Amino acid sequence: MTDSKEQKIVVLTELKPSDNTLILNGIKIASVFNKELCLVYNYRKKEKKHHSIFKQELKQYLIPIKKEVPGLKISTLLLSENWSIIPDILADEFEAIFLIANSQNFKQYSKVLSESSVPMLFVRPNSKILDFNQIVQPIDLRKENSDSSLWCSYFGRFNNAEIVVIAANDNGKYEKRYLAKNVELTKKLYQKFKIRHKIFKGDKSSFRNSFEALDLALASDCNLLTILGSSAITPLDLLIGLPERKIIQRAGNLPVLVINPRKDNYILCD
Repeated sequence: MTDSKEQKIVVLTELKPSDNTLILNGIKIASVFNKELCLVYNYRKKEKKHHSIFKQELKQYLIPIKKEVPGLKISTLLLSENWSIIPDILADEFEAIFLIANSQNFKQYSKVLSESSVPMLFVRPNSKILDFNQIVQPIDLRKENSDSSLWCSYFGRFNNAEIVVIAANDNGKYEKRYLAKNVELTKKLYQKFKIRHKIFKGDKSSFRNSFEALDLALASDCNLLTILGSSAITPLDLLIGLPERKIIQRAGNLPVLVINPRKDNYILCD
């Protein structure tokens, strides 16, 4: 069971060997932000008879962690809910501020992401445990870029991360005005906390900005890509797939942090 009063880094486990990498990344993030690590498993209602087995399997995960990282606060949580309401339960009842999920199962977790008021880190199970100190961040004309910048600033402040910003290249007067405002606010935020950063103007418009950032991240020593999710989900997106799904697929072993612009995001308490 978990203490709901403590802010938590949540790992969405699957009770499979693939959990190992997710949990190690969870340990890294929880250590960086000095937060509790919570291992969550959400089982189907028809599996209720296996509740005690699932509980025991989660507890087994705790043994090596407590031995290797004795100072880390860690807990487990079993749920049996529809994935679409999982984010609200985790955030409102258990103080989750950050979710970690298996990128290879994005289709399942897209329901979580679309309703999530906390950022989601998608990690491939066979990837290495990275330092999260070289971040690429695309910035477009949406006002929600402030949420993306805020979370990047946390990595800068608490993990000494350097952030490379790729600003979109829009032509319209309206687009240029809002884009310039977002870049200026981001610059001021990073300067305020003395965060190492570089800001470049990209070649692509806001529509393709995140894909340009991905290309840069893959061609550099970046170890985290931070993007905004879709502001609206159209029938075409449902047919051909969300842009964030394509980015995560193309990212390979590069972790991708996705922030939902359709929700007011929770913030990290210092």
